[in-house]
Amino acid sequence: MARPVQALEIDAQLCSELERIARAPTSSVRDARRARMILLRARGKSQGEVARELGVNRPVVGLWERRFRLRGVAGLQDAKGRGRKPSIAKAKLARLVCEAVRPPAGRTRWSVRTMASHAGVSPATVQRVWNANDIKPHRTRTFKLSRDQHFEAKFWDVIGLYLNPPDRALVLCCDEKSQCQALERTQPGLPLGIGHIRTRTHDYIRHGTIGLFAALSYLDGKIISRVAERHTHVQWLSFLKHIDRQITPELDLHLIADNYSTHKHPQVKAWLARHPRFHMHFVPTSSSWLNLVERFFRDLSEDAIREGSFRSVRELIRAIETYLGERNLHPKPYRWSAKGEEILAKIQRARQALPLHSA
Repeated sequence: MARPVQALEIDAQLCSELERIARAPTSSVRDARRARMILLRARGKSQGEVARELGVNRPVVGLWERRFRLRGVAGLQDAKGRGRKPSIAKAKLARLVCEAVRPPAGRTRWSVRTMASHAGVSPATVQRVWNANDIKPHRTRTFKLSRDQHFEAKFWDVIGLYLNPPDRALVLCCDEKSQCQALERTQPGLPLGIGHIRTRTHDYIRHGTIGLFAALSYLDGKIISRVAERHTHVQWLSFLKHIDRQITPELDLHLIADNYSTHKHPQVKAWLARHPRFHMHFVPTSSSWLNLVERFFRDLSEDAIREGSFRSVRELIRAIETYLGERNLHPKPYRWSAKGEEILAKIQRARQALPLHSA
Protein backbone atom coordinates (compact mmCIF):
# COMPACT_ATOMS: atom_id res chain seq x y z
CA MET A 1 0.00 0.00 0.00
CA ALA A 2 1.50 3.38 -1.06
CA ARG A 3 2.25 5.91 1.62
CA PRO A 4 -0.04 8.94 1.65
CA VAL A 5 1.42 12.07 0.08
CA GLN A 6 2.55 14.53 2.74
CA ALA A 7 1.63 18.03 1.51
CA LEU A 8 3.97 20.97 2.06
CA GLU A 9 2.17 23.58 4.12
CA ILE A 10 3.02 27.25 3.46
CA ASP A 11 1.23 30.42 4.49
CA ALA A 12 -0.49 32.85 2.11
CA GLN A 13 2.38 35.39 2.21
CA LEU A 14 4.99 32.83 1.15
CA CYS A 15 2.65 31.51 -1.51
CA SER A 16 2.22 35.02 -2.94
CA GLU A 17 5.99 35.55 -3.02
CA LEU A 18 6.56 32.23 -4.81
CA GLU A 19 3.86 33.10 -7.35
CA ARG A 20 5.61 36.38 -8.04
CA ILE A 21 8.97 34.65 -8.59
CA ALA A 22 7.40 32.03 -10.84
CA ARG A 23 5.68 34.65 -13.05
CA ALA A 24 8.20 37.51 -13.03
CA PRO A 25 9.86 38.04 -16.45
CA THR A 26 13.08 39.01 -14.65
CA SER A 27 13.32 35.68 -12.79
CA SER A 28 15.85 33.20 -14.12
CA VAL A 29 14.60 29.86 -15.46
CA ARG A 30 16.09 28.05 -12.46
CA ASP A 31 14.50 30.38 -9.88
CA ALA A 32 11.09 30.17 -11.56
CA ARG A 33 11.28 26.36 -11.75
CA ARG A 34 12.22 26.03 -8.09
CA ALA A 35 9.35 28.29 -7.06
CA ARG A 36 6.94 26.17 -9.11
CA MET A 37 8.27 23.03 -7.41
CA ILE A 38 7.31 24.38 -4.00
CA LEU A 39 3.94 25.65 -5.22
CA LEU A 40 3.02 22.26 -6.73
CA ARG A 41 4.05 20.48 -3.55
CA ALA A 42 1.93 22.92 -1.53
CA ARG A 43 -1.05 21.99 -3.74
CA GLY A 44 -0.77 18.37 -2.65
CA LYS A 45 1.21 16.79 -5.48
CA SER A 46 3.86 14.20 -4.66
CA GLN A 47 7.53 14.76 -5.38
CA GLY A 48 7.33 12.24 -8.23
CA GLU A 49 4.38 14.04 -9.84
CA VAL A 50 6.14 17.39 -9.54
CA ALA A 51 9.31 15.94 -11.07
CA ARG A 52 7.42 14.52 -14.07
CA GLU A 53 5.49 17.76 -14.62
CA LEU A 54 8.60 19.97 -14.56
CA GLY A 55 10.92 17.50 -16.34
CA VAL A 56 13.43 16.99 -13.51
CA ASN A 57 14.48 14.08 -11.30
CA ARG A 58 12.62 13.36 -8.07
CA PRO A 59 15.76 13.86 -5.86
CA VAL A 60 16.02 17.40 -7.27
CA VAL A 61 12.52 18.17 -6.01
CA GLY A 62 13.39 16.67 -2.63
CA LEU A 63 16.60 18.76 -2.41
CA TRP A 64 14.86 22.10 -2.96
CA GLU A 65 11.97 21.15 -0.71
CA ARG A 66 14.39 20.46 2.14
CA ARG A 67 16.16 23.76 1.58
CA PHE A 68 12.84 25.57 1.52
CA ARG A 69 11.77 23.95 4.77
CA LEU A 70 15.03 25.08 6.42
CA ARG A 71 15.40 28.64 5.06
CA GLY A 72 12.19 29.59 3.29
CA VAL A 73 12.41 31.47 -0.04
CA ALA A 74 16.09 32.29 0.61
CA GLY A 75 16.85 28.55 0.53
CA LEU A 76 15.91 28.42 -3.16
CA GLN A 77 18.98 30.49 -4.08
CA ASP A 78 22.25 28.87 -5.12
CA ALA A 79 24.77 28.55 -2.31
CA LYS A 80 27.78 30.84 -2.42
CA GLY A 81 30.93 29.45 -3.93
CA ARG A 82 29.23 27.78 -6.88
CA GLY A 83 30.35 28.47 -10.42
CA ARG A 84 33.50 29.86 -11.92
CA LYS A 85 35.72 31.95 -9.65
CA PRO A 86 36.07 35.62 -10.69
CA SER A 87 39.26 36.27 -12.64
CA ILE A 88 39.32 40.06 -12.15
CA ALA A 89 40.33 41.51 -8.79
CA LYS A 90 37.69 43.42 -6.85
CA ALA A 91 39.98 46.45 -6.69
CA LYS A 92 40.11 46.61 -10.47
CA LEU A 93 36.34 46.31 -10.74
CA ALA A 94 35.92 49.11 -8.19
CA ARG A 95 38.30 51.22 -10.27
CA LEU A 96 36.04 50.87 -13.31
CA VAL A 97 33.20 52.35 -11.27
CA CYS A 98 35.05 55.07 -9.34
CA GLU A 99 37.04 56.44 -12.28
CA ALA A 100 34.06 56.41 -14.65
CA VAL A 101 32.86 59.72 -13.13
CA ARG A 102 36.31 61.33 -13.52
CA PRO A 103 37.09 61.77 -17.23
CA PRO A 104 40.72 61.66 -18.39
CA ALA A 105 42.69 64.82 -19.04
CA GLY A 106 41.76 66.42 -22.32
CA ARG A 107 38.49 64.50 -22.68
CA THR A 108 34.95 65.09 -21.47
CA ARG A 109 34.14 61.44 -20.75
CA TRP A 110 35.35 57.85 -20.86
CA SER A 111 34.28 55.45 -23.57
CA VAL A 112 34.10 51.69 -23.08
CA ARG A 113 37.28 51.16 -25.09
CA THR A 114 39.33 53.97 -23.56
CA MET A 115 38.42 52.78 -20.07
CA ALA A 116 39.25 49.17 -21.02
CA SER A 117 42.69 50.24 -22.27
CA HIS A 118 43.26 52.38 -19.18
CA ALA A 119 42.26 49.68 -16.68
CA GLY A 120 43.78 46.73 -18.52
CA VAL A 121 40.53 44.77 -19.02
CA SER A 122 38.37 43.88 -21.99
CA PRO A 123 35.69 46.27 -23.32
CA ALA A 124 33.10 43.58 -22.55
CA THR A 125 34.14 43.67 -18.88
CA VAL A 126 33.77 47.46 -18.74
CA GLN A 127 30.36 47.23 -20.41
CA ARG A 128 29.21 44.55 -17.96
CA VAL A 129 30.37 46.47 -14.87
CA TRP A 130 28.89 49.76 -16.06
CA ASN A 131 25.57 48.08 -16.87
CA ALA A 132 25.46 46.48 -13.43
CA ASN A 133 26.05 49.87 -11.77
CA ASP A 134 23.81 51.88 -14.16
CA ILE A 135 26.72 54.04 -15.37
CA LYS A 136 26.14 55.66 -18.79
CA PRO A 137 28.91 58.17 -19.63
CA HIS A 138 27.63 58.52 -23.21
CA ARG A 139 24.27 59.97 -22.13
CA THR A 140 23.47 63.51 -21.02
CA ARG A 141 20.20 65.06 -19.89
CA THR A 142 19.56 68.76 -20.25
CA PHE A 143 17.92 70.83 -17.54
CA LYS A 144 17.26 74.40 -16.51
CA LEU A 145 16.21 75.63 -13.07
CA SER A 146 14.13 78.77 -13.07
CA ARG A 147 15.49 81.78 -11.16
CA ASP A 148 12.15 83.54 -11.19
CA GLN A 149 11.60 85.10 -7.78
CA HIS A 150 7.86 84.52 -8.15
CA PHE A 151 8.20 81.00 -9.48
CA GLU A 152 5.81 79.28 -7.09
CA ALA A 153 3.02 81.85 -7.45
CA LYS A 154 3.15 81.69 -11.26
CA PHE A 155 3.45 77.91 -11.14
CA TRP A 156 0.26 77.46 -9.12
CA ASP A 157 -1.53 80.07 -11.24
CA VAL A 158 -0.95 78.03 -14.41
CA ILE A 159 -1.54 74.65 -12.77
CA GLY A 160 -4.78 75.98 -11.33
CA LEU A 161 -6.07 76.80 -14.81
CA TYR A 162 -5.38 73.22 -15.91
CA LEU A 163 -6.85 71.47 -12.89
CA ASN A 164 -9.77 73.84 -12.24
CA PRO A 165 -10.63 75.92 -15.33
CA PRO A 166 -12.86 78.95 -14.61
CA ASP A 167 -16.54 78.86 -15.53
CA ARG A 168 -17.74 80.44 -18.80
CA ALA A 169 -14.15 80.86 -19.91
CA LEU A 170 -11.70 79.24 -22.30
CA VAL A 171 -8.09 78.41 -21.40
CA LEU A 172 -5.70 78.88 -24.33
CA CYS A 173 -2.04 77.82 -24.28
CA CYS A 174 -0.30 80.29 -26.60
CA ASP A 175 3.16 80.62 -28.07
CA GLU A 176 4.98 81.09 -31.35
CA LYS A 177 7.09 78.47 -33.06
CA SER A 178 9.80 80.50 -34.73
CA GLN A 179 12.35 79.45 -37.34
CA CYS A 180 10.27 76.80 -39.10
CA GLN A 181 12.72 76.09 -41.92
CA ALA A 182 11.75 75.17 -45.46
CA LEU A 183 14.55 72.69 -46.15
CA GLU A 184 14.83 70.87 -49.48
CA ARG A 185 16.98 67.73 -49.57
CA THR A 186 19.48 67.83 -52.41
CA GLN A 187 18.58 64.31 -53.60
CA PRO A 188 15.46 62.17 -53.20
CA GLY A 189 15.79 59.42 -50.60
CA LEU A 190 14.53 55.85 -50.56
CA PRO A 191 11.13 55.29 -48.93
CA LEU A 192 10.62 52.98 -45.96
CA GLY A 193 10.32 49.33 -46.99
CA ILE A 194 10.56 45.81 -45.68
CA GLY A 195 14.18 45.10 -44.84
CA HIS A 196 15.52 48.65 -45.13
CA ILE A 197 14.99 51.98 -43.42
CA ARG A 198 14.07 55.29 -45.01
CA THR A 199 17.01 57.39 -46.24
CA ARG A 200 17.65 61.09 -46.81
CA THR A 201 20.65 63.20 -47.69
CA HIS A 202 22.53 65.01 -44.95
CA ASP A 203 22.72 68.24 -46.94
CA TYR A 204 19.90 70.53 -47.98
CA ILE A 205 18.94 73.83 -49.58
CA ARG A 206 17.38 76.39 -47.24
CA HIS A 207 14.55 78.30 -48.87
CA GLY A 208 13.60 80.47 -45.92
CA THR A 209 11.85 80.38 -42.58
CA ILE A 210 8.45 81.23 -41.17
CA GLY A 211 6.89 81.57 -37.72
CA LEU A 212 3.72 79.92 -36.48
CA PHE A 213 1.52 81.51 -33.81
CA ALA A 214 -0.67 78.91 -32.13
CA ALA A 215 -3.27 78.82 -29.36
CA LEU A 216 -4.15 75.39 -28.00
CA SER A 217 -7.60 75.07 -26.41
CA TYR A 218 -7.23 73.10 -23.18
CA LEU A 219 -10.92 72.16 -23.38
CA ASP A 220 -10.96 70.21 -26.64
CA GLY A 221 -7.43 70.40 -28.10
CA LYS A 222 -8.33 72.51 -31.13
CA ILE A 223 -5.70 74.86 -32.53
CA ILE A 224 -6.13 78.49 -33.54
CA SER A 225 -3.14 79.45 -35.66
CA ARG A 226 -1.65 82.04 -37.94
CA VAL A 227 1.54 81.95 -40.04
CA ALA A 228 3.80 85.02 -40.04
CA GLU A 229 7.18 85.88 -41.52
CA ARG A 230 8.26 87.61 -38.28
CA HIS A 231 7.34 87.29 -34.62
CA THR A 232 7.38 90.83 -33.23
CA HIS A 233 4.71 92.50 -31.12
CA VAL A 234 2.94 93.52 -34.32
CA GLN A 235 2.36 89.91 -35.35
CA TRP A 236 1.48 88.91 -31.77
CA LEU A 237 -1.10 91.68 -31.53
CA SER A 238 -2.55 90.64 -34.88
CA PHE A 239 -2.82 87.09 -33.57
CA LEU A 240 -4.66 88.26 -30.44
CA LYS A 241 -7.17 90.07 -32.64
CA HIS A 242 -7.53 86.89 -34.67
CA ILE A 243 -8.34 84.95 -31.49
CA ASP A 244 -10.84 87.63 -30.49
CA ARG A 245 -12.68 87.19 -33.79
CA GLN A 246 -12.60 83.39 -33.69
CA ILE A 247 -14.14 82.89 -30.23
CA THR A 248 -17.63 83.92 -29.20
CA PRO A 249 -17.61 87.17 -27.18
CA GLU A 250 -19.60 85.62 -24.32
CA LEU A 251 -16.54 83.72 -23.11
CA ASP A 252 -13.62 85.08 -21.11
CA LEU A 253 -10.21 84.08 -22.43
CA HIS A 254 -7.33 83.00 -20.17
CA LEU A 255 -4.11 82.93 -22.15
CA ILE A 256 -1.02 81.07 -20.91
CA ALA A 257 2.16 82.47 -22.43
CA ASP A 258 5.88 82.79 -21.72
CA ASN A 259 7.78 85.93 -20.74
CA TYR A 260 8.95 86.88 -24.24
CA SER A 261 9.15 90.67 -24.47
CA THR A 262 6.77 90.61 -27.46
CA HIS A 263 3.96 89.48 -25.14
CA LYS A 264 4.50 92.45 -22.82
CA HIS A 265 4.99 95.25 -25.33
CA PRO A 266 3.25 98.56 -24.36
CA GLN A 267 1.00 98.42 -27.42
CA VAL A 268 -0.03 94.87 -26.50
CA LYS A 269 -0.76 95.92 -22.92
CA ALA A 270 -2.82 98.87 -24.14
CA TRP A 271 -4.89 96.61 -26.42
CA LEU A 272 -5.45 94.08 -23.60
CA ALA A 273 -6.63 96.90 -21.31
CA ARG A 274 -9.32 97.76 -23.89
CA HIS A 275 -10.39 94.09 -24.09
CA PRO A 276 -10.98 92.99 -20.51
CA ARG A 277 -12.11 89.50 -21.44
CA PHE A 278 -8.46 88.64 -22.13
CA HIS A 279 -6.54 87.51 -19.02
CA MET A 280 -2.80 86.86 -19.37
CA HIS A 281 -1.06 84.19 -17.26
CA PHE A 282 2.71 84.09 -17.64
CA VAL A 283 4.68 80.94 -16.85
CA PRO A 284 7.85 81.39 -14.74
CA THR A 285 11.03 82.19 -16.65
CA SER A 286 12.79 79.12 -18.08
CA SER A 287 9.65 77.05 -17.54
CA SER A 288 8.16 76.60 -21.00
CA TRP A 289 7.41 72.97 -20.05
CA LEU A 290 4.39 74.35 -18.17
CA ASN A 291 2.82 75.49 -21.44
CA LEU A 292 1.02 72.57 -23.11
CA VAL A 293 1.25 74.16 -26.55
CA GLU A 294 4.92 73.15 -26.52
CA ARG A 295 3.73 69.54 -26.58
CA PHE A 296 1.74 70.31 -29.71
CA PHE A 297 4.77 71.96 -31.34
CA ARG A 298 6.69 68.73 -30.80
CA ASP A 299 3.98 66.73 -32.56
CA LEU A 300 3.93 69.23 -35.41
CA SER A 301 7.69 68.96 -35.88
CA GLU A 302 7.72 65.16 -35.73
CA ASP A 303 4.66 64.61 -37.92
CA ALA A 304 4.85 67.32 -40.56
CA ILE A 305 8.14 69.23 -40.65
CA ARG A 306 11.29 67.41 -39.56
CA GLU A 307 11.23 64.56 -42.07
CA GLY A 308 9.88 66.63 -44.96
CA SER A 309 11.56 68.16 -47.98
CA PHE A 310 10.10 71.51 -49.08
CA ARG A 311 10.94 73.30 -52.31
CA SER A 312 9.63 76.65 -51.07
CA VAL A 313 8.25 78.43 -48.04
CA ARG A 314 4.80 78.24 -49.59
CA GLU A 315 5.09 74.44 -49.74
CA LEU A 316 6.04 74.35 -46.06
CA ILE A 317 3.05 76.54 -45.19
CA ARG A 318 0.70 74.23 -47.13
CA ALA A 319 2.07 71.21 -45.24
CA ILE A 320 1.52 72.93 -41.88
CA GLU A 321 -1.98 74.11 -42.80
CA THR A 322 -2.93 70.63 -44.03
CA TYR A 323 -1.70 69.10 -40.79
CA LEU A 324 -3.59 71.65 -38.69
CA GLY A 325 -6.78 71.17 -40.70
CA GLU A 326 -6.73 67.39 -40.25
CA ARG A 327 -5.90 67.74 -36.58
CA ASN A 328 -8.79 70.13 -35.90
CA LEU A 329 -11.18 67.66 -37.49
CA HIS A 330 -10.12 65.13 -34.85
CA PRO A 331 -8.60 67.24 -32.06
CA LYS A 332 -6.43 65.68 -29.37
CA PRO A 333 -6.60 67.45 -26.00
CA TYR A 334 -3.64 67.29 -23.67
CA ARG A 335 -4.45 66.76 -20.00
CA TRP A 336 -2.24 67.87 -17.12
CA SER A 337 -1.91 64.94 -14.70
CA ALA A 338 1.27 65.63 -12.69
CA LYS A 339 0.84 66.69 -9.07
CA GLY A 340 2.13 70.17 -8.31
CA GLU A 341 3.54 69.18 -4.90
CA GLU A 342 5.65 66.43 -6.47
CA ILE A 343 7.01 68.81 -9.13
CA LEU A 344 7.99 71.41 -6.54
CA ALA A 345 9.65 68.74 -4.39
CA LYS A 346 11.67 67.58 -7.40
CA ILE A 347 12.75 71.15 -8.18
CA GLN A 348 13.75 71.68 -4.55
CA ARG A 349 15.90 68.53 -4.63
CA ALA A 350 17.59 69.80 -7.79
CA ARG A 351 18.33 73.16 -6.17
CA GLN A 352 19.84 71.45 -3.14
CA ALA A 353 22.03 69.32 -5.41
CA LEU A 354 23.19 72.41 -7.33
CA PRO A 355 23.88 75.05 -4.67
CA LEU A 356 26.09 77.12 -6.96
CA HIS A 357 23.27 77.51 -9.49
CA SER A 358 20.74 78.79 -7.00
CA ALA A 359 23.18 81.11 -5.24
